[in-house]
Amino acid sequence: MKDTLVKAIAHTGRIRITVASTTHLVEEAHQRHQTWPTASAALGRALGMAAIMGSDLKNDDEKISIVIKGDGPLGDVVVEGRNNGTVRGYVNHPDVYLVNDQNKLDVSKAVGKGSLTVTRHTGLKVDYTSSVELQTGEIGDDFAYYYFMSEQIPSAISVGVLVGEDSSILSAGALVIEVMPEATDADIDIIEDVVEHLKPISQIIHEGMDARELALALFQDVEILDEKELSFECTCSREQMSATLSMLDVSELKTFIDEDDGCEMICHYCNTHYQFTPEDIAEVIHQKISHVN
Repeated sequence: MKDTLVKAIAHTGRIRITVASTTHLVEEAHQRHQTWPTASAALGRALGMAAIMGSDLKNDDEKISIVIKGDGPLGDVVVEGRNNGTVRGYVNHPDVYLVNDQNKLDVSKAVGKGSLTVTRHTGLKVDYTSSVELQTGEIGDDFAYYYFMSEQIPSAISVGVLVGEDSSILSAGALVIEVMPEATDADIDIIEDVVEHLKPISQIIHEGMDARELALALFQDVEILDEKELSFECTCSREQMSATLSMLDVSELKTFIDEDDGCEMICHYCNTHYQFTPEDIAEVIHQKISHVN
């Protein structure tokens, strides 16, 4: 079953639904960053929300960046999403495995107290940033609070990652149900009833239901508006890393040649390693000096 995102409406547009099935892309993140179970759960939940929020962007050059900055052992959880269905992200400390008294992954304790910041990068001079205090550290609750405080949209949010005994990702997904301004009290009552009886989304996906089937099952009159594939994809490149190197002083670049026999650069988002030999760095210096002259 492919990772997909589905947008839909119900009750003639008074309820908005977005469902993301993200099992494979969260497994990709796990493999790239070698995350332990609780880190996988936190990163996977955030990636699901990045996919959903990125899908609301209008232009190809826009992106959503999300930073969950807590004081727990995970450190920062950083993710990005675009409207083409691609996401990427990382966690500062991937080697975190905490469970609570119910023997469930303790994402709240791993994240801790702090803030949730969302930035919409428009490609223009000014980016739009909004931040709220973390409410529980469970991520789903925190995004529901963000939607209400920053977007003025009452929402029900479910995010989940099911991790296997071998630390692989068995299932993952995210669901956002938004109450539109035209919604009636009866609509809200129905939403509350649906949410109250809804299984964890990771369990629903693990049992074999895809994003489209889940969206259609939530309410009686669901209309599918859009469907797209999702994937973990990074925009880093060797050229970008070379450009970053060129921002260093020539003296520092020469140190890489004389003392370190080159250097290695690592992309935080995807953990790709880029090796630069002394000859590569000498070319960077040459280009840097030529550009100045």
